[in-house]
Amino acid sequence: MDLTDILIIIINFAGSIGVFLFGMKLMSEGLQKFAGRGMRHIMGKITGNPLSGILVGTLLTVMVQSSSASTVMVVSFVNAGMMSLAGAISVIMGANIGSTLITWILKIFALGESGGNFSLPLFLLAIAIFFMFAKRERLKYIGEFTIGFALLLLGMQYLQSSVPNLEEYPNFLAALGSISDHGFISVLLFTLIGIVLTCMVQASAAMMAIALAMCYKGWIGFEVAMALVMGLNIGTTITANIAAMVANNVGKKSARAHLVFNVIGTILTLIAFRPVMILVDSVTTAATGVSPYTEPGSPMYDPQTLPWALCFFHTFFNVVNTLILVWFIPQIIRIVDWMVKPAEEDAEDEFRLTYIGGTFMNTAELNIQSAKQEIENFSNRVLRMYGFLPALRTAQNREEFEKVFERIRKYEGITDRMEMEIAKFLTKISEGDLSEQGSQRISSMLRIIDNLESIGDAIYQVAALRKDKLESAVHFDTQQNENLDHMTKLVQNALEVMDANLRRSYSDIDLKAAYDAEDAINKYRDQLRTAHLDAIKSGKYDYSIGTAYSGLYALYEKLGDYVINVSEAIDVDNSKKVIENQ
Repeated sequence: MDLTDILIIIINFAGSIGVFLFGMKLMSEGLQKFAGRGMRHIMGKITGNPLSGILVGTLLTVMVQSSSASTVMVVSFVNAGMMSLAGAISVIMGANIGSTLITWILKIFALGESGGNFSLPLFLLAIAIFFMFAKRERLKYIGEFTIGFALLLLGMQYLQSSVPNLEEYPNFLAALGSISDHGFISVLLFTLIGIVLTCMVQASAAMMAIALAMCYKGWIGFEVAMALVMGLNIGTTITANIAAMVANNVGKKSARAHLVFNVIGTILTLIAFRPVMILVDSVTTAATGVSPYTEPGSPMYDPQTLPWALCFFHTFFNVVNTLILVWFIPQIIRIVDWMVKPAEEDAEDEFRLTYIGGTFMNTAELNIQSAKQEIENFSNRVLRMYGFLPALRTAQNREEFEKVFERIRKYEGITDRMEMEIAKFLTKISEGDLSEQGSQRISSMLRIIDNLESIGDAIYQVAALRKDKLESAVHFDTQQNENLDHMTKLVQNALEVMDANLRRSYSDIDLKAAYDAEDAINKYRDQLRTAHLDAIKSGKYDYSIGTAYSGLYALYEKLGDYVINVSEAIDVDNSKKVIENQ
């Protein structure tokens, strides 16, 4: 084998993996677009029963065809407080079971001489779907999934062809044999190789495809193939742990739980390695009539036997480990509690994106869900910022006032940066392949974050006017303070309605409550303005007091305008209906 042969093998191998991964991406995105928001809300069905979490995790992974994507979603849900850590661990266990489906698909439809026979018919089916149902968006997503499936099978065929027969390269066969024939040491070595390669590829399905192709071509034997499977199960946890780098403590714990589950499962399997191999050997022999221990060149050897054993082992590994470890979820929680140390108490006052920024998933629907959760976090920041305003009026001295004012100033800077970073993220999503609903959702989100940033600006303007009033030694009478306090409460109510709408499904918001809150603000502003003009005419207070007073209630009303803009932006169709009915 000279350098040219090696380069040709590497190029063909890399190209095959590229086709395979692109097919996986199209499959996943097609399924997600077809499922719509039902997929994004499936985790809401989880109860305190671990069985429900396992079932949801399995179903979710079958839908998105990626255990990594499923566990990243788990991290974001836990981070948002929408799922307990115990529930997240059960979903992760289910995701591992769901990941075995792609192994069976590859073995049944893509491996062997007849594997490529399915690709062209699938391409033809996809083209027929696109032409016959061009105006039916959801069916077009099925066409996208079909093309992805065809490319996945094609990539597997190319991968199988790019792996040369070792009989043609006796020196390489001898080198490979030298590292495969050291018993349990070789098993540990190939487990480590599986971990490293999966971390590099960041796709356990691609690593499983490589393992199947290597088995089919006789590159690796039975036991080292099983070791690769154990390694890829640990390596696949890297994606969720990268995503958790920007998450809160509970989100980090859910990602660590994924790692702990697979590491403990691997340790348990290594401890019982010989009995497990005997069991898989027995099942494979019963199913195929040939033992996976049969050496290439033997009259009984069948290249399909070892891939069957790999599928049996992959399923056994994930199902049995789940059945064992589901009873030890409290102990797993203790381990991850020890691994993740508590955050600093003052972290809330620091700029930190929670759901986006660390990673960008290839699946647009999951990115939209992450953006929605980040916007909910943005809204929470704005509500917290608004909650500082009353302390400006009740401050006992200048030092206390300045401390609160500086905190509001800091939050105003945070809202500016959050708006900018979320807008960048949404713009990046919009450059990808989106459904019509996804495109509309991004447009809505861009309007939402623009108005949330404007709310932050308005809150800072209220604080700045309060500071000018203090420096000018302007004092309101009791009635004026009570009026402004009431206006503050009305805006607080409007903000809470807005925040509740942002946390609901965007197709099911309470616009009536939002308009009622806005109407109350406008009516009270009109009432204050009428009374203010009468007071100015009667000389009840001087011009400087009147200017500060009218400026404050006008700013509160302006703030209310931005608040209602957010609810209107959430769902344009619903807001139009409400306006027409008024």
